[in-house]
Order: sequence, then C-alpha cells, then structure tokens
Amino acid sequence: MFENFAIPDFLPAAPEMFLATLAMLILMIDLFAKDARHSLAFWLAQLTLLGCAFLQVYTSTPGVVYSFSNTFVDDSLADLLKIFVYLTMIVVLFYSRTYLLERPEMNKGEYYVLALMATLGMMVMISANNFITVYVGLELLSLSLYALVAMNRDSLSATEAAMKYFVLGALASGLLLYGMSMIYGATGSLEISEIAQSFGAADGNRTVLVFGLVFLVSGLAFKLGLVPFHMWIPDVYHGAPTPVTLLIGSAPKFAAFALVMRLLVSGLLPLAQDWQAMLIIMAVLSMAIGNLAAIAQSNIKRMLAYSAISHMGFMLLGIVTGVVSGDPRYALNAYSSAMFYVIAYVLMTLGAFGVILLMSRAGFEAEELNDYKGLNKRSPWFAAIMLMIMFSMAGVPFFIGFFAKFSVLQAVVATGEIWLAIVAVIFSLIGAFYYLRVVKLMYFDAPESEAPIEAGLHLRLLLSANGVAVALLGIFPQVIMTLCAYALMTSL
Repeated sequence: MFENFAIPDFLPAAPEMFLATLAMLILMIDLFAKDARHSLAFWLAQLTLLGCAFLQVYTSTPGVVYSFSNTFVDDSLADLLKIFVYLTMIVVLFYSRTYLLERPEMNKGEYYVLALMATLGMMVMISANNFITVYVGLELLSLSLYALVAMNRDSLSATEAAMKYFVLGALASGLLLYGMSMIYGATGSLEISEIAQSFGAADGNRTVLVFGLVFLVSGLAFKLGLVPFHMWIPDVYHGAPTPVTLLIGSAPKFAAFALVMRLLVSGLLPLAQDWQAMLIIMAVLSMAIGNLAAIAQSNIKRMLAYSAISHMGFMLLGIVTGVVSGDPRYALNAYSSAMFYVIAYVLMTLGAFGVILLMSRAGFEAEELNDYKGLNKRSPWFAAIMLMIMFSMAGVPFFIGFFAKFSVLQAVVATGEIWLAIVAVIFSLIGAFYYLRVVKLMYFDAPESEAPIEAGLHLRLLLSANGVAVALLGIFPQVIMTLCAYALMTSL
C-alpha cells in the first residue's frame, strides 16, 4: 500500500483538460470544414481518445494523488477504468460510423463532440473525490446523453425517449443532490475521503445520515438501472438511435461502478449495514424483473435493456458481499469480481449492438427478433459471433460471461450467503431462455430476407475481434482479473 500524497499542479487532470480542449476544437473545425460526411470530426475524435489514453498512462502514478484542493483523485482504479472508457468509446464510434453515414439526419459533427463530452463526464465521475465534482461529472454525462438521444428530431420515438430520460434523469439527479446535502449537513464535509472519518462526530445525526443515504442510493440506482429505478431503460434503449443506445449501455457503466465504489465503499462504509440491505433487495429484484420481463420482448433492443437490468443486479452482489465478508482478502476478491463483471458486460454489449448495427441498413432497423431468423445462412461468421455473445450473456462455459458470473458467485458463497447465490443461479437459468431463443432463430429458422449483409472492412474486423475477445477472455481471464485486483488494492 502506497502512502497518499498531494500535489498542487494540474497534471493528474491532464487527460480531462486535453479532451475538453480538443472537443471544443473539433466543434469549431467541423463547423468551418466543407465535409458532408464529417469524416474529419470522426477521425479527430478517435485521435483525441487515443491521446487521452496516452496521457492517462503517462501521468499515472503508483500511489493515490489528490489535486484541485482534494476534489480530484488519480489512482490505479481511476487509471484502469478510464483506459477502458477510452477503448470502449473508440469501438462505439467505429461501430456507429456506417450507421451514421447511411442516415444524413444523424450524421453530424455534433454527434462526435457530444460523445466526447459524455466521455469527459465519465472521466470526472471516475476521479471524483468531492460531492460537487461527482455532480458536475454526472450532469455533464447526462446532458450529453439527453442531446444524443434526441438528435434525430424527425423521429417521434427518439423525441419521446429523450423527454422520458430527461424528466426521470432530472428527478434522479435531484434525489442524489438532496442525499448529498443531508450527508454534508451531518458530517460537515464534502470530501468523500474525509466523510468516513467524520462519522465519529456525527453519531448524533445518524437519522439524518440514513435519510441522506436513502436518497443517495436511489440516485445511484437510477444511473445503474436497478429496480425500482429502471423505468427509463427499456424506453430509452428502444427509442434512441441504435448507436446512442450502444453508448448508453456500455461506457457509462464504468463510471457508475466507480461512483458506487467511491461513495459507498470508500465514503460511507460505516453505514454499510444500512446500504447493504438496500442493495441486496435491489439486486434480487433487478435479477428477477429483468430476466422475467426480457422473456416477453419481441424487440431485441428492449430485450437487451431488461438484460442490462438483470446484469447490473448480478454485478451488485459482488459489491454487497465485499462488505459482508469483513476479511480484507475476501472483500478484495468480491470487489474485483464485480469490476470484472462490469468489464465483461460492456464487452458483450459492444458485440451485441455491433451485430445489430451490422444488420441495420438505410431505411431498415434490425430491431425485431424476427430480423435475425436464418442469419447463419446469410452470414455464418457473424451468426457465430452473435452466438458466442448470447452464450456469454447466458453464462454458458467457457465464455467471459461464464467466468464473470462464476467469480461473483464464488465471492457470494465465500461469505456464507448461500441463499443469495441460489437466487442468482435460478434467475440466470431463467435468463438463459431468451438468449438461447436468439440462437434458435439464427440457426433453425428460415430467413425472412435474403439480402446480403454489407458493411465496411473496419466494422467487420472490429466485430470479429470483439467476438474472439468474448471467447478468449473466458478461457484466459487472469490478466484482467489481476489488473482489477491490483487497481482496487492500491486505491481503496
């Protein structure tokens, strides 16, 4: 464990400053460039993300570094999660490119700028060490996503989804802010790293603390899409343009995981008995409602929306059991399994929506399950990729999803919460039905369309790499699992 130290300069936030500057520059360049395809904005956005990744590695330190009056923290956890955010956003933009080129109403330079601003919001959330910093990052991400969902102004479903997302998101932000204000009132501190140390003097205000905790957990549950704060997910996933749905369902999960770890595990650990009970209830309800509701869906985006709810519930079990164990070794294993689960889920989500974007073409959205009938006859390789992703999401050996579920269940069993592991296994078995239904449609039903699947070389290569990663990382998960354990061990 390295000793914490503070530095006065802005070096830890260099990637954030670089991204903010380049995003504004790309907006101005795209405004004056005579580029109908907005290729310049696309490639500049990709180079910006690569530049952020380089700066993140260059400025990383083996310890925990606080800057900007302790409102910003740079540690191994932040470095690793931000690297995953950059890689995810690079893949998201590549997957989106063909879709956007075929739809002039969506292909705008603002799409790439908003995607970069959403990335900046995630980066701020991941490194937040102050309630105000948390809120700034959260709102920057949320406002960018609201605009992206409503970007196709001619689509009634996109406009409706954006309105629902905006109204419910504003309510959740209010709950989160109110909870933060109550905790600040009881502890007298806005710094997450100091709040845990302030609890001794705040014992008399325990009622205020618990009330604040309830509002705080409610706001976090909305961002993760946990029951009963999940109402926005199916409608937004369904109504938003598919590239935007992919963005919402992937990279922000890293930022939400970081928030849970910073706020609950680092800052509010003395209240663990209170928030642990809430998280267990939400985890079980999310697995139940997510898996049961997904069975009834005929739209694959809505199906994946309910799937996301169930997966986030499953991930939450790792965080909860890390608190139950009491033993630091078991706690580290549990938190590592939860972090690995988030990484596995994002990788699988990228692949699933990548296939949806591959199948979509101008004037046609491959959103219905029936659109995947006979995919094996039209494209055996991409049917195989979708099969691997569906098997992985269902937890079939030996894909990354299986190891992710296994590691979380192992952490749950190690703490003696056998009933929780049994519930998780039962709902995972129920969830396997709707994943395997997609496989059945692809391999055993006749295709409704004989149209060839056309896509650019970059999309085909990237999607192939995505599918192979889902398979290989299930067999060799040790590298990522070790990185997760190291990042958490040196940061918490």
